[in-house]
Amino acid sequence: MQPRRKTRQIKFGDDQHGYVTIGGNAPVSVQTMTAGYTYEIDKCIAEIHKLTAAGADLVRVAVPEKKDTEALNQILPQVNVPIVADVHFHFQRALEAIEAGVHKIRLNPGNIQDHTQVKKVIDACKERHIPIRIGVNEGSIIERRDKKKRLKELGGVFSDNKHGHFLAIMITKLEEYLDIFQERDFHDLVISAKSIDPVLVINAYEEISTRFDYPLHLGVTHAGPKETGAIRSVVPLGHLLANGIGDTIRISYANDPIYEVEDGLELLYVLGLRQRVGAELIACPTCGRIQVDLFTLTQQVRKKLAEHIKLPIKVAVMGCIVNGPGEAEGADVAIFAGDRRGIIYVQGEKVANVSEGEILDRLVVECKNFEDRVNRGEAMLGEKVVEIQPPDPIGDLGSGFDKIAAGDVEQISAPIPLKISKPL
Repeated sequence: MQPRRKTRQIKFGDDQHGYVTIGGNAPVSVQTMTAGYTYEIDKCIAEIHKLTAAGADLVRVAVPEKKDTEALNQILPQVNVPIVADVHFHFQRALEAIEAGVHKIRLNPGNIQDHTQVKKVIDACKERHIPIRIGVNEGSIIERRDKKKRLKELGGVFSDNKHGHFLAIMITKLEEYLDIFQERDFHDLVISAKSIDPVLVINAYEEISTRFDYPLHLGVTHAGPKETGAIRSVVPLGHLLANGIGDTIRISYANDPIYEVEDGLELLYVLGLRQRVGAELIACPTCGRIQVDLFTLTQQVRKKLAEHIKLPIKVAVMGCIVNGPGEAEGADVAIFAGDRRGIIYVQGEKVANVSEGEILDRLVVECKNFEDRVNRGEAMLGEKVVEIQPPDPIGDLGSGFDKIAAGDVEQISAPIPLKISKPL
């Protein structure tokens, strides 16, 4: 991990909605955008509450029409997270959103042809200390009104150095936008440069980070459904964050935006850029050694932990004894399975040997008990007590003796000599 890049810092919000700081040494924030219509007030409020509960630091809403900005007057008093108004073509929507009390504006200066109108938005934000995000997207940076200019730019796009030409356009467009803001002495800005191409995203943000000191909003545009968009998004964002680039992120899916929040937070957790909230669950991949219904069990455990555990307890669910002992030793609470049974450990100490049907309930009980002990100061996260010795795969975990006696399986190991009536 590289040290975080030094950037300007912006802070916004209020006592009711909380405050968010972006840039400088502030934690990387996670944001998302509502999927429903803003003018459907009750639905919008419910969606914002759901995204806030999932961990979103700020939520963006679209305001393409006046009925959307009018709805903000009823939405803002009923939510408790900073709200960003998404404005593209109509500068008046930005002014209305500012008047309604939004905390941040996402503005696309390139979609507002009259710079006088853009300056009105800048001045209104400056008066109320509201920051603005500006950015360029691969899909919007090419000129579409002037056909000759568009053809010229498209010719460059399909030249040998496609990314080089796109980077030149992105940098040029950003400089054009920033000139407008600098003319008004406005610097509470966040900038972005998105593309559907993960490699271009990496190249663009690396280049921008050397040219501008504004905080950076990272994202991949049009990433697609979660099933494919997760890889498309996490690869470039993880690379950039690991190299100290990025101050706020949005993972964009063509799915319920709650997945954007969950995956964005998980990315920051695994990189050590945010303190985890709730349990960290690790589990086996598929293989032929699994001796319980591990995949169903893992999903059941994940849901139960999300409901009951608030501390960042590390929980391991392992399907056999090959890697089970090591993971049990490395986790705060762990289970590894044998022949339709499971041994449960708490910080390296065996606490239970239960049947498959009992694993879920007992594991959750041990997690809750351990969390209670941590809260009382009787235990510490990540503190291991003993070195686990792998159990006999045919003994401690259940029915192996009968199989060996019948000559059906090979004895792998045993801590003491076995008396078996039939030769192996």
